[in-house]
Amino acid sequence: MALFSQTSLHGFQALLWKCRMLSPISGCPQLFAVSFSIPSREKFNCFSFMTSSSAALPVGPKGAGVVPSKKRSEIDYEEKAWDKKAKEVSEGKPHSSSSVTAPKKELLTHALLKHQFTSVQPPEKPLQAEEWNRLREGFQSPEVFEEVMLNSMVKHNSPIDVAKSLLTYVAKSYGDIEYKLLVKYLVLCVQQRQASEILDVHDIMKGRFKILESGAYSLIIRGLSNSDQWRMALTILEEVKKITIPSRTHYESCIKAASRHQEMNLAFELYHEMLANNLVPTLDVLQAFFDFSRGMKGAELQKELFGVLLYLRDNQLYPHKTFMQSIKLWFESIPEGNWRGHLTNIKESGQCPVCNHQLEDSSLTEEEYNNLREKIIRDVIHGTDTFRKTSPQEFEAFQKFVENRLPFDIVIDGLNVSHINAKKMQCENLFNAVNYLAKKNTRLLVLGRKHMLINSSNWKRKIMEEMQTKAHFFFAENISEDDAFLLYATLRSGKHCKFVTRDFLRDHKACLSDSPTRHLFRKWQRGCQIAFSPSAEGKHIHFLPALRYDCVVQTTGDTWHIPYKDFFEEKYSYQVPRKWLCIQQK
Repeated sequence: MALFSQTSLHGFQALLWKCRMLSPISGCPQLFAVSFSIPSREKFNCFSFMTSSSAALPVGPKGAGVVPSKKRSEIDYEEKAWDKKAKEVSEGKPHSSSSVTAPKKELLTHALLKHQFTSVQPPEKPLQAEEWNRLREGFQSPEVFEEVMLNSMVKHNSPIDVAKSLLTYVAKSYGDIEYKLLVKYLVLCVQQRQASEILDVHDIMKGRFKILESGAYSLIIRGLSNSDQWRMALTILEEVKKITIPSRTHYESCIKAASRHQEMNLAFELYHEMLANNLVPTLDVLQAFFDFSRGMKGAELQKELFGVLLYLRDNQLYPHKTFMQSIKLWFESIPEGNWRGHLTNIKESGQCPVCNHQLEDSSLTEEEYNNLREKIIRDVIHGTDTFRKTSPQEFEAFQKFVENRLPFDIVIDGLNVSHINAKKMQCENLFNAVNYLAKKNTRLLVLGRKHMLINSSNWKRKIMEEMQTKAHFFFAENISEDDAFLLYATLRSGKHCKFVTRDFLRDHKACLSDSPTRHLFRKWQRGCQIAFSPSAEGKHIHFLPALRYDCVVQTTGDTWHIPYKDFFEEKYSYQVPRKWLCIQQK
């Protein structure tokens, strides 16, 4: 259905009335309510909507388009994308390609909007078309007037009627309202939780564009989810499903809305659908399950929430402190559950001081270790050159080097360690690490690069020579990637061998062929990777030894042990937490 019918002015006026966009003030028609006489069909055609190049294109079958980033509102997302584009243009950087590529002229416009007109003040009340026209004519760059003004309205949270009067002026003046202006108006509606307006804009945009890009759908779903018409967000979600797989943001807005209204069956149905689509939930939405289930009865609900905890275990996810508190409060609120939670630190032996339960051992069995070693060597080291970036001849030489000196106790990523403190020479950082680890009479292997042997400001020959009396060194070519070297030397040395690097090793885990092996890899990594960081004054390096117990969510049925971190971390970290929540059922 076209928004402006080319054959029926009466039909257009009926649609406007249906959308309830008529002005509450006399003489000031609202969004698209262009009430002026048009004597001929030809004249009316010039006011018809035409999809222009500046409007967003429909998403493709894979759902390509701009997707809001994790943990940010759609409003923040739009501003973040805007800032990025403007910054790239102002610095002369090439703009990365996407499914909706903005032309150079448009990027320059974005730069102007963000950097030259940040102090524009919107009017406090709706204006007549003539008043808007005078403002536009007196504006420094009239071609971006409407965008600048709508951005300012969002920033200052202007009344909806003021924005409507601007868009009415645009429709009356140009016969068309660009997609990007509609989205900006939508941002204002979402910001003010104007559910009826959000639905009206959705109807109008759908009538014109048929398919909206992911960011617009995110705004609509988020806005409706936070309103008393939250069930309409589910209808829009079904609309998205007919086009593409909904994004994480789409699902999570609906899940939170259902959870807030304690419709937990619906919330978990959406959650499982999300997982089936290989979408990774944020800790924020997982926490919402516990927050809104507090005090509710039901064995099935309890089973679902236990399943969320096992999801944390399977994916080595650590709740932050507020999430942990939500878990604790939920357990303690279970009717007749008699659960009690205590914060604690697990003993070095792996025993919980609260319940005396022994946590799972971090080491693999001999069978698990041998299977993992074979699969890593086959799938990661020999199976691909994608991450290795070394020659077969060099790696063969390294293998012979290792086999002649086995076993090692600790394998060190020398280049990685050398950058721990930017205020010190790289060789000094590495020397401090080697000197500390060698004190325990361990057999060390340091993986270095050939440039370390050339006397320079960062690599002093005398220091390098002294280090080589304390550890074995293998110097690879400067362009080589040493992760494969590190994995091979550690695994060939045996279960006791540890390794030192700040690398997450995510690429190598991804190369493994099946999920159980990837889980074994992560468990091996948790038990063998030594974490390190500079001291507060920067003089020393702190090493945290690998734990003897496994640092993941654990349960025996009547106890749960949940490791947590003080602060939210968006990215995966190899550093495991040292704080635990112990929950017992009395």
